This record gives sequence, structure tokens and C-alpha cells, in this order.
Amino acid sequence: MNPTIKNILVVIAGLFIGSVVNMLIIIGGTSILGLPEGIESNSVESIKNGIHLFEPKHFLTPFLAHVIGTLTGAFIATKYGVSKKMVLAMIVGGLFLLGGISNSFSIPAPIWFNLLDLVVAYIPMTYLGYKLGTKEN
Repeated sequence: MNPTIKNILVVIAGLFIGSVVNMLIIIGGTSILGLPEGIESNSVESIKNGIHLFEPKHFLTPFLAHVIGTLTGAFIATKYGVSKKMVLAMIVGGLFLLGGISNSFSIPAPIWFNLLDLVVAYIPMTYLGYKLGTKEN
């Protein structure tokens, strides 16, 4: 297979698998920790309207979802990419970061959470995914 095509497919796979991991953590975490009374996890409007009811524990699930989803996506892109593996990982991590920035504007979470999420969950986890993906067995 053409290396460029394979790299493109690997980036798409990293984005897809990282997103699936993200959603599984969100679903699992909210079922374990729960949400404040009256909040629907599948409704951005419900979350926006009830964000003032969230306690710090409610932010653990999205933070872990962003961290592990980005890490997984970057790892996949690095591990299975043909060349320029750091670039592939950074594309995946950069796209996840753009999603995180978008979320920080659309959901009025506390500033401490947005800062923690944007600073820790994306670029550092992209780099860690890259390092783990290049590690020799």
C-alpha cells in the first residue's frame, strides 16, 4: 500500500479509536459516578444549563476520557504509521485539542477544569502516546 495512503488511514484510525475510547469512558464514568439530578449526559443543553450543579468529581470522567482518548489515538497513529510518526501523532492530538477548545467554548465549565484539560489532556498525552508507540518491544 502507498505509504501516504497508509499514514492517512492510520490517522483516521487513531481519531476513530481514540474517540471510541473517549465515549466509552464518558458512558462508563457517568454510570459509575452519576451526574447531578436532572442532568442528561447525552444533551449538551442539559449539561450547559446544569453545569452549576457539578461537583469536582463530575469533571473526573471527561478529564480521563480526554486524556486516555488522546493517548490512545496518538499511540495508534505512531505505532502503525509508516513514516513521520511524530507528525501523525501530532495531527491526531491537535485535532483532539481542537475538540477540547471547542468544548471549552460550548460548555461553561469552571476555568480550573478548562485549564487543566487543555494543558494536560492533549499535547502531553500526544507526546506520551508517541513515546509509547515508538518504544521497542
